[in-house]
Order: sequence, then structure tokens, then C-alpha cells
Amino acid sequence: MSKNILITGCSSGLGLALTNYYLEQDYKVFGISRKNPNIKNSNFYFKEFDLSKLKEIKTSLTSFITQIENIEIVYLNAGTLGEIKEMTKLSYEEIKEVLDLNVFANKELLDILTTINVNNIIGISSGASKNGSKGWGAYSLSKSSLNMLINLYSKEMPNTKLLAVAPGVIETPMTDYIRFEVDDTIYTSAKILKSGDIQKPDIAAKRLNEVIKKIDNFESGSFIDVRDI
Repeated sequence: MSKNILITGCSSGLGLALTNYYLEQDYKVFGISRKNPNIKNSNFYFKEFDLSKLKEIKTSLTSFITQIENIEIVYLNAGTLGEIKEMTKLSYEEIKEVLDLNVFANKELLDILTTINVNNIIGISSGASKNGSKGWGAYSLSKSSLNMLINLYSKEMPNTKLLAVAPGVIETPMTDYIRFEVDDTIYTSAKILKSGDIQKPDIAAKRLNEVIKKIDNFESGSFIDVRDI
């Protein structure tokens, strides 16, 4: 019997790579995204939805998610970077916009997921959740909050393994913005990103699945960086 996977942000970048990877492994993939990736596969089930609409998440997505009686893996992947900007120039509204999608949308989804049988939940985090690099204020705040969100829900979902996982640097529109548009003389972290190793999304997807294979080695609620394992 095919196992079930739920992936948010499935239309591009890492989310699309994860979707294609698991479809190739004959999993049934349930995807949620603002845009339809137009995948022609009978094992792909898609729900078009903008997760920034926080107040509509439970009314719009509960039936789609709870119809999946048993989920092997959930990837809470949808997220946004926000603008690379100094904290003194970053408004409350700009920070909140990033927190809404990267944290509060996942809180709403986790509430739904507590009502069904889920074996593993992976919140896609970042090394930025631990490193306070100049310019990354909204993103770092959101990902450090996501780490704690995963930790807190692990205490309330004893039958599910929850991990916050940093997948490493991936070639996506998000990192393209940092590499090609951000002034690395002001934001030195951009210079490091430009000179470091960058994974293709399909490679990152396979590395995340390696985490799943070793998931019994990790304590539920913990943060993991794939570069450390």
C-alpha cells in the first residue's frame, strides 16, 4: 500500500523537489500551495490555497487534510524570506508578514494534524534560526520561533515524531535574491552564501529523506541541521 505524504509549498523549490521525489517512490502526495504545479500523476492530490490567509486555514484545509487517514510524513515547507534589511529599518508589519507564514500558518496546520494519525512531521527550518546575521531579522526570528513551535507540539503529540530541520543552502528564488541582489559589502552573510556550496533542490530532497531514514536517532522536538549528520 502506498504511503501518504503531505507537503506545503509544493509548487516550487524544495517543496516541488520533495513532491517529485516521493511521487517517483510511488507515495501518494498531498500538496498545498498558492500555485498549481500542474503535475500529471494519479498519486498527486492538490489543494490550491494561500497559507498567509491565517483565518481561513482551518475552514479551508481541515477536510482536505483529515481525509488522509494515515500520514507517513508531513513537510511544513511553505515559507517566505522577507526583505534583507537592518532591524532598525524593518517595520513591525514586515516582521509580522514573515511570522504569519513561517510560524502562525504552521501553528494552524499543526492544530489540524493533532486530530489524525501522523508518524513524522518535519518543519523546514534554517541555520538562520541559530545565527543572528545582519539583515536576516524577520527570517531568523520566524525560524527560531518555528523551532520552538515544533518543540512545544512534540510535547502534545506523543505518537508523532516532530523535528525542525535545516536543509542547508538550496538553489531557489529565495537564495537567488540573496546571491544576486543583496549588497554583500553591507550584509556579509550574503558573501558567504555566494561563495559556499549550494545544493540543487532534488539533492536537498534526497538528503531530507535520509533524515527520515534515521529519524529514530533524534529526539522529538529537536532541531537538526543536515550538514551536521
